[in-house]
Amino acid sequence: MDKVKELLRVRNTLVRECFAEFLGIYILIIFGCGAVAQVTTSSLTRGEYLSINLAFAFGVTFGVHVSRGVSGAHLNPAVSLAMCLLGRLPWRKLPVYALFQLLGAFVGAATVYAQYRDAIMQYSGGNLTATGPLETASIFATYPAPYLSIFNGFVDQVIGTASLLVCVLALGDSQNSPAPKGLEPVLVGMSVLVIGLAMGSNCGYAINPARDLGPRLFTCVGGWGVEVFSAGRHWWWVPLLGPMVGSLLGTAVYCLLIELHHPAQEGAPEDCQTVKNKYAIELEEGTSKPGGGGAKDGEQGEGGGEREREECTMKWLQSLRNSLKEEADAKSFQERLQWG
Repeated sequence: MDKVKELLRVRNTLVRECFAEFLGIYILIIFGCGAVAQVTTSSLTRGEYLSINLAFAFGVTFGVHVSRGVSGAHLNPAVSLAMCLLGRLPWRKLPVYALFQLLGAFVGAATVYAQYRDAIMQYSGGNLTATGPLETASIFATYPAPYLSIFNGFVDQVIGTASLLVCVLALGDSQNSPAPKGLEPVLVGMSVLVIGLAMGSNCGYAINPARDLGPRLFTCVGGWGVEVFSAGRHWWWVPLLGPMVGSLLGTAVYCLLIELHHPAQEGAPEDCQTVKNKYAIELEEGTSKPGGGGAKDGEQGEGGGEREREECTMKWLQSLRNSLKEEADAKSFQERLQWG
């Protein structure tokens, strides 16, 4: 078994990151689009709009949790673009990340279809369309409301994605109010939830080019045909380009209004040498304390001094460990985001 594990183990960092991005967005899609399929095919008897929002939020939460330790859990080309703009992700990785995010979304949509195929066919009468009262293409990709213009839809995607990026950047900013350690996935999911609750009625809050284009490509080859690209007055490019512009806007807004104005850090964790010097003094003083060298008898005095030295050494080591942990915690979320 060990030999098999060693044979299957991928050592290339970029490949590992791509696998993580693939799996993270796959989880997002099977939970999010799975909820849409359940609500749609049950004619609202097995859920409603809120359950779709919750499913996407939890899908993001678990997708981020699964992949963040490996790739930073972007799960979204718009987030990857922001990380490149901030110098936290090499530009050469952007197209590769985006490709695997797209593939993960495509396979996620295929999985949802495999699970709900019979329900989709029964609901639609076997007629897979992107328009009409029994359309089912919107289970997988986003489409505009009848009243929505292309321009207003583009603005919608820019604002929604910019809001997401402001939240994400704030959660990873060690000099602002970073997410508590371990709660990063939950808070990222909450940001998606509130965007869905506040900005979802116009066109379904794609805010993620891969989340929309991957499932749209699947529906194109899975039975719905090219209508998925012509529906909604050729809507398909709006959730592709709008989020990328929103990424630029959200990153600029956060940097210009918050990040660029951080003062020099005060109360930063003591560096290793400071901690060492501080406790070296106590270590020396421990041998000269009245109880340290001359207690009731020679043996007890020597033992007391030794205990003082041991206690002070342990105190120094614990402080050093805490200092290193604080430094690591302050950087960990941003580093994982590339987010580092």
